[in-house]
Amino acid sequence: MGKPSLVNQTAVSDFLLLGLSERIEEQPLLFGLFLGMYLVTMVGNLLIILAISADPHLHTPMYFFLANLSLTDVCFTSASIPKMLANIHMQSQTISYSGCLAQLYFLLMFGGLDNCLLAVMAYDRYVAICQPLHYSAAMSPRLCALMLGVCWVLTNCPALMHTLLLTRVAFCAQTAIPHFYCDPSALLKLACSDTRLNELMIIFLGLMFLTVPLMLIVFSYARISWAVFGISSPEGRWKAFSTCASHLTVVLLFYGSLMGVYLLPPSTHSTERGSRAAVLYMVIIPMLNPFIYSLRNRDMKEALGKLFGSGKTFFSP
Repeated sequence: MGKPSLVNQTAVSDFLLLGLSERIEEQPLLFGLFLGMYLVTMVGNLLIILAISADPHLHTPMYFFLANLSLTDVCFTSASIPKMLANIHMQSQTISYSGCLAQLYFLLMFGGLDNCLLAVMAYDRYVAICQPLHYSAAMSPRLCALMLGVCWVLTNCPALMHTLLLTRVAFCAQTAIPHFYCDPSALLKLACSDTRLNELMIIFLGLMFLTVPLMLIVFSYARISWAVFGISSPEGRWKAFSTCASHLTVVLLFYGSLMGVYLLPPSTHSTERGSRAAVLYMVIIPMLNPFIYSLRNRDMKEALGKLFGSGKTFFSP
């Protein structure tokens, strides 16, 4: 098979992000809705980080990883939503070629880091419940920092490699992306050159960022469930389960929404499914995480109360 024709190829300087809707009358509603969710996401996650940093009682492995998860959510959401809001405000759909690649890199890196941290937090709960006597050694500050560093490396290198591979792709004259962000699959559909290596990289990223962390989470909670059901008293079982309830809620919400979107009937348009998935992962779940981790966590509520200069528990009268 011969090389693709170069007639329709051009040196791309900009892409068009078509967004969630092209209807002019819906733009003010979308701007207000996403601005509100973005601000709630920023404030909620930054409060979690400040509360954990300010309270010495929360300087434990579980809250160390929670603070990093909140920071990751802030960066993950900020990689796409501000550009979307700016485009709506300026009534523009353009994003520069370099800006698109930069956005793609940060989305892949922080999205992968989110998954990696959820897996590490599941391991933390596994050690705390199944091997409590070895918890201090297994989750020492040095090992926690090492696990965090490994997560950063494991997510940064493939994301950077995929982004660099995209710089070798030649794009056609048509540069419209039917999303509000630079989606890698949508970008490859605009290519006029061979993209087989890029497609293999997307499969690799999916296995590394989604499948492997999910398998580690399932394994950890299978062992946790076995240990919890082995406790004789109902009070003991509930106390053990309550220590990982918030994390389990976030995991179920994240992977449940992922499966719910991509296991829809094939008749549903793939672009619509991708848009729903993106809104869930980039906006709604990062916005809900601070509430899930704080509303039913007494330690977090007390830390937030101290942060606001009150001796009372946060959210209590």
